[in-house]
Amino acid sequence: MNDQSTATPQAVHRDEPRTAVLLLTGLSGAGKSTLAQALAARLAQLGVRPYVLDGDALRAGLNADLGFTAADRRENLRRTAEVARLLADSGAVVIAALIAPLAQSRAYWRQRAGTCFFEVWCSADLATCEARDVKGLYARARAGEIADFTGISAPYEAPQHADLVIDSASQNLDESVEALLHLLRGAGVVPT
Repeated sequence: MNDQSTATPQAVHRDEPRTAVLLLTGLSGAGKSTLAQALAARLAQLGVRPYVLDGDALRAGLNADLGFTAADRRENLRRTAEVARLLADSGAVVIAALIAPLAQSRAYWRQRAGTCFFEVWCSADLATCEARDVKGLYARARAGEIADFTGISAPYEAPQHADLVIDSASQNLDESVEALLHLLRGAGVVPT
């Protein structure tokens, strides 16, 4: 008697939501982290599993060994892109709030994230960002106490082909979240 089963494998039916990686990029103080947390809360209400990768939190843990030189910034973004990809592979909608100042690093994210990647530019003028700076980083950078500070002594290359631009200087948080949800609905990530 043959012990091996001859049953044909059944097709696996997946009724899982589509995952995505959103990279919220912009100057320090542009509202990236606030927007990421608000979007995550709304996604959770809609039954979508979000995960926020915040630049400050990552630099306190996973990337604590990195500074702010050009090479360290590249490595910070490379590591974080890999984490984002892994989280998206596990079924999460990943919202990464990072300065990501250079187009080359953002292109790497697009390549690594796969088909459902969105580059979102949180655009706010320097004066707005400085006014929101509760940590005093801009003042310290202007005083020469912080080297390579994006927007002051290090460049920020504004995205030329962002999937969405959020003008966080004039657009309120609810409007910004709705714009992101519209983007995700259009891609089939969030149910209509």
